[in-house]
This record gives sequence, C-alpha cells and structure tokens, in this order.
Amino acid sequence: MDVNEKIFALAENFSASAKILTAISDETRQHLIVEMMKMGHCMGVRVGEITERTNLSRPAVSHHLQIMKDAGIVKVRKEGTKNFYYFDSEMEAFERLIETLQLAMKISKELPDRSGE
Repeated sequence: MDVNEKIFALAENFSASAKILTAISDETRQHLIVEMMKMGHCMGVRVGEITERTNLSRPAVSHHLQIMKDAGIVKVRKEGTKNFYYFDSEMEAFERLIETLQLAMKISKELPDRSGE
C-alpha cells in the first residue's frame, strides 16, 4: 500500500472514529467517565447515582450517557424499569481509535521531513 492509499485509509478511519472523538473531547463527558470509574460499580451505575456525584441534572447526565453509548464507550443493561450504564468491556470503539492513531503515526514517520530545516 502506497502512502496515498494509507492516507485515504486514515481519512476513512478518522471518519469512522468521529463519534468517539466527539464523545471524549467534551470536558463534561470526560468528567462523567472519571466519576463513573471512581464509583467502581462494575455492574453499572444509574443516572441518579451519577447525578448525585456531579453538578449536572438528570436530563443532562442522560444526554451525555446517550452520546457515550452511541460512541461505543458505555453500554446499558435494563433490569425492569432500571437502566444501568457500564463501560464496554471489549472497548471496540477505543481499539478502533487507537488503530487510527497508530496509522497516523506510521504515515507521519514515512513522509519526508517538512520542517524546512
């Protein structure tokens, strides 16, 4: 695969990673991720539990959790009327992002020096 083909593949990978990049770029969602990790409930946490640990409203927490769910960061388990949010143990979205970043590094190293020095 030549450099142009790699760059095209990289562009496709970045497009495929847009949701996770959007999800983790937001400071509020970063805060929610950290708080959920600190809670240590591997079986999942409810919106109310997260709301108690943050200065966010229930609708705001739900909104951010939905974005993280769409990005593949968290999953939801339903027990009756209760929803428990937990981190995706397979971390497929993060794996794809890591692969994209590794490809970007590989392509960058293969390109000629562009610093002008």
